[in-house]
Amino acid sequence: MNIATTETATSPSRSLGNYLAGDVPDENKWADCVHCGLCLEACPTYLETGHEHQSPRGRVHLIKSVADGKIELNESFMDPVFTCLDCRACETACPANVQVGGLIEEARGQIRRAMPLKGWRGAVSRFFLNGVFPNPDRLTKLGGLLKFLRKSGLLALARKTGLIKVLPSHLEEMERVTPEIGVPVRKKFPEVIPVRGERKKRVGLLTGCVMDVVFSNVNEATVRVLTQNGYEVHVPRDQTCCGALHVHAGDRESGRKLARKNIEAFNDAEHVLVNAAGCGCAMKEYPELFREDPESREKAEAFAEKVTDVSKFLYDHGFEPPKGRIDARVTYHDACHLAHGQGVREEPRSLLREIPGLELVDMPHADRCCGSAGIYNLTHPEMAGAILEQKMTYVPEEVELISMGNPGCMLQMAVGVLRHGRSAKVVHTMELLDRSYQIEDQTGTDREV
Repeated sequence: MNIATTETATSPSRSLGNYLAGDVPDENKWADCVHCGLCLEACPTYLETGHEHQSPRGRVHLIKSVADGKIELNESFMDPVFTCLDCRACETACPANVQVGGLIEEARGQIRRAMPLKGWRGAVSRFFLNGVFPNPDRLTKLGGLLKFLRKSGLLALARKTGLIKVLPSHLEEMERVTPEIGVPVRKKFPEVIPVRGERKKRVGLLTGCVMDVVFSNVNEATVRVLTQNGYEVHVPRDQTCCGALHVHAGDRESGRKLARKNIEAFNDAEHVLVNAAGCGCAMKEYPELFREDPESREKAEAFAEKVTDVSKFLYDHGFEPPKGRIDARVTYHDACHLAHGQGVREEPRSLLREIPGLELVDMPHADRCCGSAGIYNLTHPEMAGAILEQKMTYVPEEVELISMGNPGCMLQMAVGVLRHGRSAKVVHTMELLDRSYQIEDQTGTDREV
């Protein structure tokens, strides 16, 4: 590689068309797009609107047009870029492997640099993205506040008097389906959690930010399943938020800071296991955040190789089939960033099939987005609601359980169950495995639950 090429590839001052200098969208990601349209039927926003600019190929065209100097970084460009769910279904459909998700995130980074959020929107964004999610103690306190409001009866009173109606309807629904707040794994367990029986190896576990507060029960179940199978679990105390929400929001610099912290926290881990699809996908894509920093990119690439969804890890490395019987019908929802982002589809289904008594019922279009998409259901509630409505038509009526591997999907699908008056319970795949192991331990024989 000659000197000029090296400077072009790594210089932070590099510009492209109407994009700001540095961290510009990667031309290689759109080079193979021939606008064939095979992505259209896979795109939830295109299916909902029918508008070309809300389709993958439309967005790719717009992103390239800014690079060509044909359009500006403005509100008209911002709308389709941020209306995208970044679900990656278009990447699965694309025969040329055009990396639309990466382009969208890079374009969002440019938009937020050119048009930063101001006023109350900017204040709220900074409060949560920079003040809460990277700080587990603050997030735990917020969870504790919700727990207090519930236990004190104040939330029940707010519902009874109608005071809670001051909240937007989608926020009220989210509160209703949010599970009971438990004790975070990082506070409940030691930093190194020993195995049950013979030790196979040590694995690192990302506890996450929202996951360890809102779904601490899922983290506990994950720990028990791993230790049951001979894996000593290391929960580094200096790990932090994965940065997915920051990158989705266009704050790539914060994403880089969090990535560096996690790379360092898990430096000694041979495997970094994740039970949240969005977190796992973001961590596997850390190298993309360091395209202009070769030294950091090399470290990020080594780290990304270690990141594995927990269901895939168990499938690949072997696990003890549980014997506790769960007599129920379950269907499986493919979280977008697990199926499309990481290519993990069959592994969690195979784990579920090993549970005695559990009948796996196929869901049509199981890999269609539910509308959660990080915090998309908060920033774009109408579009997210319309997409959820379509998703619920695919959920088989006869199932008692809906299993998946992502916390955002769990909340969104629970809202769908609530809206449709369904009785199905939304669960994480690790919860079902853990339940089967517990039944086996408690009874020593199969029994119905």
